[in-house]
Amino acid sequence: MEKSKIGLIGLGVMGTNLARNIANKGFKISVYNRTTEVMTEFIEEHGSDKLVGFENLKDMIDSLEQPRKIIILVKAGPAVDAVIESLKPLLNEDDIVIDCGNSNYHNTIKRFEDLRGDSVHFIGCGLSGGEEGALNGPSLMPGGSEHAWKNLKEIFEPIAARDFDGGPCVTYIGDSASGHYVKMVHNGIEYGVMQVMAEAYDLLKTIYKLEAPKLAEIFRKYNDGRLESFLFETAIEVLDKKDEFNEGYLVDFILDEAAQKGTGEWTSVDALECGVALPTVTEAVFTRFISKHRELRIRLSEKYKKEKTEQDFELDSFVDALEEALYASMIISYAQGYDLIQVAAKENNWNIDLGELSRIWEGGCIIRAKILKDLHEAFKNSDSKGHLFEIMDIKDSIPALRTVVSVGVSGGVPMPGMTSALAYFDSITSGKLPANFIQGLRDNFGAHTYKRIDKEGDFHTEWTEN
Repeated sequence: MEKSKIGLIGLGVMGTNLARNIANKGFKISVYNRTTEVMTEFIEEHGSDKLVGFENLKDMIDSLEQPRKIIILVKAGPAVDAVIESLKPLLNEDDIVIDCGNSNYHNTIKRFEDLRGDSVHFIGCGLSGGEEGALNGPSLMPGGSEHAWKNLKEIFEPIAARDFDGGPCVTYIGDSASGHYVKMVHNGIEYGVMQVMAEAYDLLKTIYKLEAPKLAEIFRKYNDGRLESFLFETAIEVLDKKDEFNEGYLVDFILDEAAQKGTGEWTSVDALECGVALPTVTEAVFTRFISKHRELRIRLSEKYKKEKTEQDFELDSFVDALEEALYASMIISYAQGYDLIQVAAKENNWNIDLGELSRIWEGGCIIRAKILKDLHEAFKNSDSKGHLFEIMDIKDSIPALRTVVSVGVSGGVPMPGMTSALAYFDSITSGKLPANFIQGLRDNFGAHTYKRIDKEGDFHTEWTEN
């Protein structure tokens, strides 16, 4: 009997679609699920000579060619560790275990080291694109054993999405947990981008009183230009959808409480631990927190009614400025995320190519966008590994961002994403910040010392005569 090229454990939505993708590309795959009934139903519907199921884990492992390659796609956390423990007695030296879930990268580091002690290769692979991407071509971010990647390449390249030039949206990210790390930051950037898009929606709806069809028309215009992306395509569908229970559009009947699965929060926490400014992503996380306090928001909205202000901007002019402001805000979100990746890569000795990373995000993933082509080219054509603003010039878009932020603030529209993006740009491009004043305060009340611009060393001043 022909051995399978690869195995997969976990037949949830992502697992079943990825298994079908692999089989559809001509690779024989064996699948296993802890609940046998789930596996049986899946095989009855989609089984073939390239897609076979097993009730027993050992039988599934024995069905694989050497070295055995096993994908794990179960809920992140203890479930992944439980699967790995069940695999350990069945694995041989040089076998490869691939976690394609949304695991916290700290856990991936532990698993990588643990399995390496057993001479088993471990890959933590970021996978983006949702269920459709898993079936038709995701963006794949494998990190860990480079030896293992060379064995996986022949399978992962054909099943991946395509970039703008037709190349596979997969590349070896780097050692240890680098793959899961960049997937975490990808999701953080996604939070930032979605937040500034939501603010654009809110501005047009609140200040210009536009209804869903007109908003969809404007977002369609944006998607036909430099903001072309999966998220704008998705936004158009959301705004165009009529409600099935009421007259009007569905978006107006959706409760204004945003959920999250934690990866944006992980990104913000890691930025704090690394000492990297990530305000736009973090504000997006905080805004989701605030959205959950709906009853409080409603009570306070009655107490603090916002005064309506007249806008000097005609709608057409504002729509053009908003497009430029969105572009600037999105680039700034990427700049923050890429800065975090570079700092983490240096601390962990991961050799991450930001040009290649931008390329594999051009297709398959949630943040796929025309903007990524610009980022790919900027990093590819630069010898610098510095900050994105050193490689790419966005100063022409900043005046529009200032205009849009001023309109929103004066109109009482909450804009934490765009305002934090602008503040980040202004701070990171300022040769002089008021941190000298802060250091003076710190030394005064706590004798924390300060440095001088004209002398070397640390200084402390006796600030009061008494």
